[in-house]
Amino acid sequence: MKAGNGILKGELKVKGGKLVKCSLSVKDGVIEQIKFTGDFFMYPEEKIEELEKMLEGVRVEEITEIFDEFFPKVRIFGASKQDFFDVISIAIKNLKGDN
Repeated sequence: MKAGNGILKGELKVKGGKLVKCSLSVKDGVIEQIKFTGDFFMYPEEKIEELEKMLEGVRVEEITEIFDEFFPKVRIFGASKQDFFDVISIAIKNLKGDN
């Protein structure tokens, strides 16, 4: 997954009809800032902010490593680890005009 520069937004309707959204800014393929929102719950709930911080400064191609480290430590209701990956992929495709 390659990304250019810009502010990216993605939305994904997941199994069960829930929605996962992300907004991120990318510069030279590196995530500068990211925010996840939607119809999901994460326990402990403050961990979503931890995930966002972990992804800042990371090359888009390396998010799988962060996810592999992070997701075993939390419980998610209404979405999955793959859904978070997919919504970032959708946002990047939106920037590149590949959709």
